[in-house]
Amino acid sequence: MERSLEGKIALVAGATRGAGRGTAIALGEAGATVYCTGRSTRAARSEYDRPETIEETAELVTAAGGVGIAVAVDHLDSHAVAALVARIDAEQGRLDVLVNDIWGGEKLIGWNQPVWEHDLGAGLRMLELGVKTHLITAHHALGLLVRNPGGLVIEVTDGTAAYNRNNYRLSTFYDLAKNAALRMAFTLAHELKPRKCTAVALSPGWLRSEMMLEAFGVTESNWRSATGADGHFAAISESPRFVGRAVAALAADPDVFARSGGSFSSGGLAREYGFTDVDGSAPDCWRYMVEVQDPGLPADASGYR
Repeated sequence: MERSLEGKIALVAGATRGAGRGTAIALGEAGATVYCTGRSTRAARSEYDRPETIEETAELVTAAGGVGIAVAVDHLDSHAVAALVARIDAEQGRLDVLVNDIWGGEKLIGWNQPVWEHDLGAGLRMLELGVKTHLITAHHALGLLVRNPGGLVIEVTDGTAAYNRNNYRLSTFYDLAKNAALRMAFTLAHELKPRKCTAVALSPGWLRSEMMLEAFGVTESNWRSATGADGHFAAISESPRFVGRAVAALAADPDVFARSGGSFSSGGLAREYGFTDVDGSAPDCWRYMVEVQDPGLPADASGYR
């Protein structure tokens, strides 16, 4: 994938941290120009109140070999998203890759709370952050993307279609938010087909995001020493760069249109495209979940990374 995306223009919506940051950097590794959007800047923090910023992400993209451009955008603000797309059009005249990774709902989840017990305001806010933002962004950005055949839209979610079809995902609100992205990839594929553009859904595995590393009391340098969750995090987790390399592989694939409407995982695509995580491994989290973690077996990554 080295320099395979040189000259390509990408928008990673929700690039401040986690999978969004990892994706932006991986696109930079492949030589792309990446617009990195989010609400957290060096001047002001979002409701997350965390230190990561879009400026840092853009600098990491440039350091990786691409061109990172930070733009502060609240993707619930239709006018702000329209202005973002107008800027990309004015500066680049095209958009080749849209990664819809906007989320921001971790602090709103009522784990395993039935709908009548879950905080209603938090649940509806989750749907705003995880569904409405994606619709607003697609509405404004796809008119630019479809100008040229070969454009790619990636809906980032949690869980593959096969896994989510058979499993309850934390709460009704969370389940709806994450499954909406899967269905959105399917419907966008239908609408983009006449323009020869592609839409897919993509799920990372157990992500070593900044928040998750803090929750386990480890860093990216010593994550294998993490305790808790019966050892599964230390066994199968992946860096945010891994799902980013899945995005870069899809964007560089001349036959990606054949995948349109499909649901994929970082680990599954690594087996097909041959990329690895930053440590040289290729964790296949969703197969591990089905075959090891969900059945209650002891943590053992043998054959899964």
